[in-house]
Amino acid sequence: MPRLVVAAPSSGSGKTTVATGLMAAFAERGLAVSPHKAGPDYIDPGYHALATGRPGRNLDAFMCGPELVAPLFAHGAAGCDLAVVEGVMGLYDGAAGRGELASTAQVAKLLRAPVVLVVDASSQSRSVAALVHGFASFDPQVRLGGVILNKVGSDRHEVMLREALEEAGMPVLGVLRRAPQVATPSRHLGLVPVAERHADALAAVAALAEQVRAGCDLDALMALARTAPPLSCDPWSPAAARTGGGSAAPHGRPVVAVAGGAAFTFSYAEHAELLTAAGAEVVTFDPLRDEALPEGTAGLVIGGGFPEVYAPELSANEALRGAVAAFAAAGGPVAAECAGLLYLARSLDGKPMCGVLDADARMSERLTLGYREAVAVSDSSLAAAGTRLRGHEFHRTVIEPGAGSAPAWGFTHPERRVEGFVRRGVHASYLHTHWAAEPSVAHRFTEAAAVWTAAVRDASAARP
Repeated sequence: MPRLVVAAPSSGSGKTTVATGLMAAFAERGLAVSPHKAGPDYIDPGYHALATGRPGRNLDAFMCGPELVAPLFAHGAAGCDLAVVEGVMGLYDGAAGRGELASTAQVAKLLRAPVVLVVDASSQSRSVAALVHGFASFDPQVRLGGVILNKVGSDRHEVMLREALEEAGMPVLGVLRRAPQVATPSRHLGLVPVAERHADALAAVAALAEQVRAGCDLDALMALARTAPPLSCDPWSPAAARTGGGSAAPHGRPVVAVAGGAAFTFSYAEHAELLTAAGAEVVTFDPLRDEALPEGTAGLVIGGGFPEVYAPELSANEALRGAVAAFAAAGGPVAAECAGLLYLARSLDGKPMCGVLDADARMSERLTLGYREAVAVSDSSLAAAGTRLRGHEFHRTVIEPGAGSAPAWGFTHPERRVEGFVRRGVHASYLHTHWAAEPSVAHRFTEAAAVWTAAVRDASAARP
């Protein structure tokens, strides 16, 4: 599998521009391009998916463990002609206090992939050679195959940069001039997700492809990608990862409804794959538009996103709020992460929500961001007490109280506290998790949905 990792010395250098532009430019050539993102970020993979027509997939060595990075990559890249991995932060930046763990450099080494370094050259000339030399020599196991220079000011500036890098023996694989940024608007947690601006996002991706195609040597980049040696691992398989004996759905395939639409855009592709492998029929619904849950809903998954942006619209959909509340009150299994937690609260910024939890949420000035190590405190439809998972928090809201009488998680690192709510079939928390790291949660949730379906059917049959 030809593959490249697109990295940078620091955030803001142009990784997303180059990575997304490369994906789109190669896809325009008729190649099947597999898009990947190092780290936990949900938003960039949405743009990658637009560029390639394939699901954007995350490779996170902290949440899933280093041993799963290559298998998950191989699973996502199956049948493709090229894979492009966008890095996270600076090349050697990883989980705080954990050395290289979860860094782009670690992902590149685990994938045995050459690295293309995107350098913001706007304020330097010959010094670029010293910068690139430092990144190339810092870890000999990281193979830096070339540089793409970003924000180059003029022909003369380009000549000086090329001369410096030629002396250092580093190939220049592309030069992008200073230009108005392609329209990819941001908000407090990064780029605005694709689902909120699909037409504009398509235009932005097309512009990125044109920018990269005009400034980069695509043939040289493809030749570099082909130097990646074979990976000695089997692709990850959701069916093989499923734990537990026998069918997860002994009473038929339960319908698991997954929230989507503009307000709930944060999800990992592997979650739906694991639910399907466990025996569920996965159906999406949009809490902004749909007034009822999908027919036969037996489990409800409400992931992350930006409910605070859509609080008035979510609140105005009283019919669906009532349906969610009734489903939870009847004991139906519900798994809610971050945005889902807020949606289940009594209110969000003063707007009525579903009222499943005795808690109120509001926007905050403080950004809560970072990896967490957690243990399930209470038995729930998602996890047995004692289950250990790694995840991340990423929000600028607070909920009061922060935990119920039966908390969802106890954090063991980097701080010790309890968080979230378990109530009947509901598991609600700020913590984002990657179920590939612990496939038993998908099996357990699907089994809970199947049991709930059977109980509802039996109760209905018993009525006169």
